[in-house]
Amino acid sequence: MKLRVLWVGKSRDAWVKEALADYSGRIRRYSALELCEVRDEKGAEAEEMRRRECERLERQIPPTATLVLLDERGEQMDSPELAAFIGKQRDSGVPELAFAIGGAYGFSEEFRRRGRLLALSRMTFTHQMVRVFLLEQIYRAFTILNGEPYHH
Repeated sequence: MKLRVLWVGKSRDAWVKEALADYSGRIRRYSALELCEVRDEKGAEAEEMRRRECERLERQIPPTATLVLLDERGEQMDSPELAAFIGKQRDSGVPELAFAIGGAYGFSEEFRRRGRLLALSRMTFTHQMVRVFLLEQIYRAFTILNGEPYHH
């Protein structure tokens, strides 16, 4: 199963880029991984920004991919539950699992209906941090699935 992680906007901070490179390298030991960054929208009303950003995200997601949207109103899972979810997708023959992180105003309602909603926490984090947290949790999930000591 291939993994795809998409987000809106550039990763600007050096520590974010470094962490993304670190965790993406770790994940690639277990699965093919593609990171996709789409341009954020500027100078429009919030709903129009959401619509345009989601159109850009949609163009990067193959029709056969299972989509998970990072959304504050989504389901919360602990790390073993996320591992079980990823393992179930892998074992059921899902060709690609795509995780999407929206822009400053989130996802359009239409796009939200397209995927499963997942919340990393009830707390609010910057979009830069969410990218790192998500990749770390995906890596953790693979170590759990493989019985490795990273998660204890």
